[in-house]
Amino acid sequence: MGSVESGSGMIWVLSLAVLAGMTVVMICAWGYGLARSNGGWTDVFWTFGTGIALAAAALFPLEPGAAPQMRQWLVAGLVALWALRLGGYLAPRVAAHPEDPRYARFRADWGRDYARRMLFVTLPQAPASALLALSVLAAARTPGAALAFRDVLGVAVFLVALGGEGLADAQMKLFKADPGNAGKVADVGLWGWSRHPNYFFEWLAWLAYPVIALDPARPLTWLSLSAPVVMFLLLTRVSGIPPLEEAQLRSKGEAYRAYQARVSAFFPLPPKSA
Repeated sequence: MGSVESGSGMIWVLSLAVLAGMTVVMICAWGYGLARSNGGWTDVFWTFGTGIALAAAALFPLEPGAAPQMRQWLVAGLVALWALRLGGYLAPRVAAHPEDPRYARFRADWGRDYARRMLFVTLPQAPASALLALSVLAAARTPGAALAFRDVLGVAVFLVALGGEGLADAQMKLFKADPGNAGKVADVGLWGWSRHPNYFFEWLAWLAYPVIALDPARPLTWLSLSAPVVMFLLLTRVSGIPPLEEAQLRSKGEAYRAYQARVSAFFPLPPKSA
């Protein structure tokens, strides 16, 4: 019992360390976004900061002075790969394109109060990272030095998610590159089955950690569900789908309403007939 309680306590301590570190990162993100007049840098700082913080937490020794085990390296590698893919996609877009419509709307609506209110948009992303850390740590600190079938299955889920998100992004890029599609709603490929397939696969990637860790007989492993739950709520209720769809309705009007009626918002499903 003592070792179980000690493991649980260390997970909470490391999650609090992630919270503290990410609070500093997000304050820097807020300041940099103000300096560059582009709130999109918030997402870049959050992605790379979360990746570094969670990978470091995953590699924290299980015992004083012990080297990280194979599973710790595996979980840290998954987090690092997630951050590199998403951050590598976001950073060039933020640097080369106009401000994301979500943040541009904040700037227009809040006026002179933008800086203060943007701080309260930025800072809550630090506790989100700490909640994701609970899931990552539960997977990284799963007992057993050798990798097992569940580890392989978790990696498979992660790679499917990574590939699906990359495919969705590539399909959208090709659609936008065609001048004939200007002003049209992208409903090709994965976008004909989900209005936000990139968000769906982003969420799916975080299911890899419960696949690796969850054991109903061990209460601590239920913490591994924190990441998919948090990401689902963020993507579908807070900073993902709602503001993006509001912007699409303003720009595309009835064409987007028809798309909403025909295509699933999140989970890929066969489209309804017109």
